[in-house]
Amino acid sequence: MTLGPMRGPGGAPVHPRVPIDADTLGARTITLPTADDTRAFGRRLAGLLRPGDLVVLSGPLGAGKTALVQGIGAGLGVRGSIVSPTFVIARVHRPATGGIALVHVDAYRLGSLDEVDDLDLDVDTASAVTAVEWGTGLVEQLADARLEIELARADESEERTATLRPHGGDWAERLDGMG
Repeated sequence: MTLGPMRGPGGAPVHPRVPIDADTLGARTITLPTADDTRAFGRRLAGLLRPGDLVVLSGPLGAGKTALVQGIGAGLGVRGSIVSPTFVIARVHRPATGGIALVHVDAYRLGSLDEVDDLDLDVDTASAVTAVEWGTGLVEQLADARLEIELARADESEERTATLRPHGGDWAERLDGMG
């Protein structure tokens, strides 16, 4: 299985180490032909993640947010299956063997950062990777730096587009190292 190439303006393939548009401060766009490719990209992304990282996912229903988190979980080697936490709002996935825990949050029904804080998760987010679906505008203050991933799905197709936007810290450099 191969991941789709990164695309620049006009759809031309670009090397993943080259920012697509300087105006977007290091944003990169990746085409993911199938849900399996979305999960495979999540596994690849997991190799860049460290304890304390915040990944904020946005996109409409069916865009692949949970599939991406499933890939991240597989890449981190966490126990159990990863499903959307829509009704429980948050799940903590412990590592199988000495790895990094994954906190998976669905903020769709949350209205404020206070409600996010009220989740009182039984894990220190400084020692886990936190992935938040529907978190834009709610969770940015949870970390000094974050990676925002906006997913879009083509009409009548499985193909997805992931736009990665680094915010602070060394996210831009880490994404540059993703080959």
